[in-house]
Amino acid sequence: MLVSDIPAYAAHNAAHGAAPDAAIHFEGSATSYALFNADCQQLARALVGEGRPGARVAVMSSNRPEFLAAYFAIPAAGLVMVPINTRLGPREIAHILDDAEPVLILVEPAWLGLVEQLQAGRPQALKIVVLGDAPAGALAYRNWIAAAPAQAALPSAADDDPAWLLYTSGTTGRAKGALLSHRSLMAGALNTMCAFDLGRQEVALFLFPMFHIAGYSLLAYLLNSYPIVLMRGFETEAYLGAVQRHRITHHSIAPTMLAMVLEHPRVDDFDTSSLRFIAYGASAMPAEVIRAAMARWPGVGFGTGFGMTELAGNVLYLSRDEHLRALQHQPEVLAACGTPMPLAQVRLVDDDGLDVADGQAGELAIKGDQVFSAYWRNDAANLASFRDGWFLSGDVGRRDAQGRMYIVDRKKDMIISGGENVYSREVENLLYEHPAVAEVAVVGAAHPIWGEQVVALLRLRAATDATDATDATDATMLDAFCKPRIAGYKRPRRYIFVDELPKSAAGKILKAQLRQQLADGIFDPRSPA
Repeated sequence: MLVSDIPAYAAHNAAHGAAPDAAIHFEGSATSYALFNADCQQLARALVGEGRPGARVAVMSSNRPEFLAAYFAIPAAGLVMVPINTRLGPREIAHILDDAEPVLILVEPAWLGLVEQLQAGRPQALKIVVLGDAPAGALAYRNWIAAAPAQAALPSAADDDPAWLLYTSGTTGRAKGALLSHRSLMAGALNTMCAFDLGRQEVALFLFPMFHIAGYSLLAYLLNSYPIVLMRGFETEAYLGAVQRHRITHHSIAPTMLAMVLEHPRVDDFDTSSLRFIAYGASAMPAEVIRAAMARWPGVGFGTGFGMTELAGNVLYLSRDEHLRALQHQPEVLAACGTPMPLAQVRLVDDDGLDVADGQAGELAIKGDQVFSAYWRNDAANLASFRDGWFLSGDVGRRDAQGRMYIVDRKKDMIISGGENVYSREVENLLYEHPAVAEVAVVGAAHPIWGEQVVALLRLRAATDATDATDATDATMLDAFCKPRIAGYKRPRRYIFVDELPKSAAGKILKAQLRQQLADGIFDPRSPA
């Protein structure tokens, strides 16, 4: 089965009683699965002939049904979809255009001027098709697909043919293109359907930007013939209103999004009683945030997983039952990201590729159909990332006696101070226990004696009657909080208070950017006495 087959399966299942009311809802309109499948076919026919097999087609847009159609139609035409992160700067977007060399781009008007500006300096031809309200003189999407031959033949494809080319977030350097085949994307969707607590009668809400790998969950939603509500982007009140209006039962969310919902002053004004299951991921979840969410919605199941762009989805999963067990008896389990899902093999290995014992730190290595094909035009990265058929994720984890895995850090985020390994996530989890800390990132900064020193960058909560933040605005006070709770070499030596921490579109804190800003001397640190 190919990714491009999914809309036809969804339309068939909806038409034959599995989900007769299934539709894609977006900003007050609804598109039936039958019409959506027809739209995908029409887009695929319009794309035939735009490039040779394997040519790239870029998409630069906020979430909308046409973007979802591109997920399936571009591979159906034998081409490769390249979604572009709309939050990137011009230089980063230019890098993707130069690296992927797309022959065509689907772009919303908001980014049309930027694309035209970047295109002016590129030698490669790039056809520009505008989604939505196209300005005069531009090629409008609806006119373009309407002109496509109704009987244009679509090419045949194999499951190992490339379907999507997704660029990594660049949190550790310049973004790399991860090439995902039909097989890897289907395996990622099927693995989620096997492992996650999804019922047959869900109403799903999609919050993440569709240029993110989180969009793979939409494949599973369509295969289940769920009604799907697309949000153009995440905004707290819009989210709460969508849950109330559409009686949402299931969605995935980033920890930063969930924290914003919990902190919103009007959260109690909305009816969220339809919610049955919330999955979270994309970055580490502070234990206090998930505890607060479980307390607010005691009837809602929570689940989480571990995955990445290169894995076309998740390969580890912590179930709702494990969350309940953690809340009742084993609070430490809330820090776990789960056990291996059925369609992936996961190991923890040392630098020589040998398995580490339970309780010991090792790098996550993964094998399975959903592992990506290769980094695009990057032989050095491919050589460094694969060993004996196993993909080395760059994430350091440990496994407990029950087989649950815990991510302790990104390998590149680990701090080495005085010869000791400091895992930034351990320090962050401790600081999150302080009631005044809303967000924190722990990174290493150069030190002339110790090699690196531990630095904490924090955003504080607004002071309330219940939470007085004043004791956390002094670095000495925070150091006093850490002293009895963590080894001395792990304690931050600098505290930096900020109004906001830089994040990717998926809510992941950009530590590489913070490390560079520290090196450039941008911040005004406060050190404990």
